[in-house]
Amino acid sequence: MKLLFVTSEAAPFAASGGLGDVMGALPHAIAAKNPDYEVGVILPFYSGLKEEYRLRLEKVIDISFMLSWRSTGATVYRIKDGEVSYYFVENHNYFDRGRLYGEFDDAERFAFFSRAVVEYIKQSGNIPDILHANDWQTALSVIYLKTEYKYEPRLSDIKTVFTIHNIEYQGRYDPYILGDVFGLDNDFRSVVEYDGDINLMKGAIVTTDYLTTVSPTYARELQYDYFAFGLADVIKANSYKMSGIINGIDYGYFSPEEDKEIVFPYGIKNLKSGKGENKLALQKELGLKVDKKIPMIAMVTRLTAGKGIDLVLHIMDELVKENVQIVILGTGESAYEASFEYYDREYSNVKALIMFDRALSKRIYAACDMFLMPSKSEPCGLAQMIACSYGAVPIVHSVGGLFDSIKPCGTEGENGFTFSNFNAHEMLYAIKNAISMYSDYKNWNALARCAKRSDFSWERSADKYIDIYNSL
Repeated sequence: MKLLFVTSEAAPFAASGGLGDVMGALPHAIAAKNPDYEVGVILPFYSGLKEEYRLRLEKVIDISFMLSWRSTGATVYRIKDGEVSYYFVENHNYFDRGRLYGEFDDAERFAFFSRAVVEYIKQSGNIPDILHANDWQTALSVIYLKTEYKYEPRLSDIKTVFTIHNIEYQGRYDPYILGDVFGLDNDFRSVVEYDGDINLMKGAIVTTDYLTTVSPTYARELQYDYFAFGLADVIKANSYKMSGIINGIDYGYFSPEEDKEIVFPYGIKNLKSGKGENKLALQKELGLKVDKKIPMIAMVTRLTAGKGIDLVLHIMDELVKENVQIVILGTGESAYEASFEYYDREYSNVKALIMFDRALSKRIYAACDMFLMPSKSEPCGLAQMIACSYGAVPIVHSVGGLFDSIKPCGTEGENGFTFSNFNAHEMLYAIKNAISMYSDYKNWNALARCAKRSDFSWERSADKYIDIYNSL
């Protein structure tokens, strides 16, 4: 079977978040599970691609095509990474930018990319059995296949899977640009039109052969208005072809046993001493009081409302009075950044690191005792899984993938602390429970070991995707 993932990012070539991590790991897991699969990933050739990868590029094909009234084209390159082929669509006009997203012409950029993917398949003859697109940026690759290219010889048999990683971002635009930017005939307006707008995610949901999202609980939540950002009715209508499959993490990268970016590598056998040494090193690095007996609570997150930052700030004055150290790493809304910087200035047990630094994040995972993740909504979440790998005990709001991955202390499969309602003092109660248990070293170490033993590998998830592909 030939499988082609279509994505706007894939680690290590281009990544800004969870989608990039998934597309860097899932294709390899599927290829490893089933050697009979020919697995490819296609993404834009961004200007930020590192030189070490540019040197490995081999040219595959030049393609030309029309996007609405525009005569355009691209060059497609390939890098073979293990058993997976990564294809890069080069067009300097659209992708020679300083960032992946947030440009004024994102609608046109990703319409071009999606059309280029379909034209690459057509012109190269490299026809996949399954095309698996991800999020709104690649939704048009599914829509084009199922509308304008529906009766093209060799393309009509391609089955499609579309995965919603985060339904908040849907690719919503003014209907006026249907033909001019997206190059879609007015006959297909009903496919993408929703609530007065063009909605690319809606178009992919209704046209794809199979629909997935990134955790079983999130799949259920999306049928309710509170979580679905206006698409609950569309999800309900298409739930017959939908399932939720929880993501995994790359244990080759997120493993304290082998991690060269932390000060003191450790495993399950020396979990307590290993984390203690890493905590002492981080305390020195950040200028915190050096004492490994003080519990450290960490957050590595985007500073946005959806990540539950309002809850944290609401109880921050109470939390800083506890005998804890609080470390926050991330960037986001300026008001949240300023609030945490205030607590950093005013309290010696708070360190706010307003930046994104992968290596530093791993040192924080290795050092902290508790990892706070109070998201209002969380499709899957990877940070809580990474925390478990490093033996940090998660404290999470039981929603979406957090509900599926973190089981509360005292229950079967325990690996963390949870709170059910999106409420600041319910969260604080869970935090204080964790702090209280921390002083009971025997029970705490047992819980930390349970967290460390949690299995979030890609193998089980890959099996479920393979079942879907085979059924199609």
